[in-house]
Amino acid sequence: MANYFRASPIDFRLEALFFCPLQMKSMEPLTILLVEDEADDVLLFRRALEKTGVQYPLQVVTDGEAALAYLAGSGKYADRTKYPRPGAIILDLKMPRLDGLQVLASIKNNPDLRVIPTLILSSSKVPDDIARAYELGANSYFAKPSVPGDLHALVQVVNDYWKRCLKPGSKPD
Repeated sequence: MANYFRASPIDFRLEALFFCPLQMKSMEPLTILLVEDEADDVLLFRRALEKTGVQYPLQVVTDGEAALAYLAGSGKYADRTKYPRPGAIILDLKMPRLDGLQVLASIKNNPDLRVIPTLILSSSKVPDDIARAYELGANSYFAKPSVPGDLHALVQVVNDYWKRCLKPGSKPD
């Protein structure tokens, strides 16, 4: 597996392989919740999804408090038709109100949310941030690529992984 990543044009480090929880509660279409406060990064992420042909619905919140409200289905996020429970969370660390590590701790301390795969996508490469994210239960940690093409490659790797991951109710090939 390591050779696959070394051979790719991606110039960032994969800090861990993914984890696919067997406890996910439903087989509804995967909605991705992107928790990102930088509008440019949201735009780049949307473009990466489009360029790689990933067609999962994307919901975006811009701070930690909004992320927890979305996940709780409270306030303006109460309508689960409009704001469905995510099947994956992509979380930035450096955000206003509650930072990503605080949000991650809340997610992983909640029995209903802890099974949702949570990937960190942060500009921080600080070893303490990486270690703390994993201690709190992050499933993967990625440094934000500095080149849009590398973000496309990252999105493709995550999508390829997700398509191969066995989920409840799925049948292996």
